[in-house]
Amino acid sequence: MSKRVLLVRHGDGPEDDRVVQWVCNNGLIADTRRPFQGDMLGNVTDDVLGTVIYGGMYNAYDTEKHPFLNEEYRWIGAALEAGIPVLGICQGAQMIAWHLGAWAGAPEHGSHEFGFYPVTAIEGAEWFLPKPLHFTQAHFHTFDLPEGAEHLARSALFENQAFRIGQRVYGLQFHAECGYDAFRRWQKGNTSYGQPGAQTQEEQDTLGPQIDAAQHAWFMAFMDRLFGAAV
Repeated sequence: MSKRVLLVRHGDGPEDDRVVQWVCNNGLIADTRRPFQGDMLGNVTDDVLGTVIYGGMYNAYDTEKHPFLNEEYRWIGAALEAGIPVLGICQGAQMIAWHLGAWAGAPEHGSHEFGFYPVTAIEGAEWFLPKPLHFTQAHFHTFDLPEGAEHLARSALFENQAFRIGQRVYGLQFHAECGYDAFRRWQKGNTSYGQPGAQTQEEQDTLGPQIDAAQHAWFMAFMDRLFGAAV
């Protein structure tokens, strides 16, 4: 039986990110679902190796405005109960935190991270991030840590950049899955330009090519650790 990784997406852009690359490189099936377009997520069956909840434009708490989020929360709960590897990225991390009773939303400082920002491990979490690295960011919301979560990383503007629950559940505020070429698509029409904390396009165009290889290497090793043992 071929194993699949269920990918929950909040947009309809190209599926050329590093998650898909890792899944395909390891002979797995990238099973993409888009609940915002009406896709259902089903149940955690024996062929589901793990799941990734991607970032997007939706607020974690807006279940009345966007009822499809309830299907995603049902899936997150089922995945956590089943004990499969779970990765939440940006909105996905906020949703895991919200599902587990923590606050998620826009912080009072009003800052945006849009571009490439240094992220540093919390003391004792150097196993997760051995040295500070620049990661792709595209957000102005954040989250509190869920009860029982291990705080893993921070940036200068946002204290909570990564957490772990147990050995198989991770939330990442940053977009290490996004390569520089994909980020260039995000630059078009982005509303964060000019907001406090956001980098200019000129800054991004300088930093992006410089940091992309290190970000790629870190993320692929991270995917090996999280999903590789279950292959």
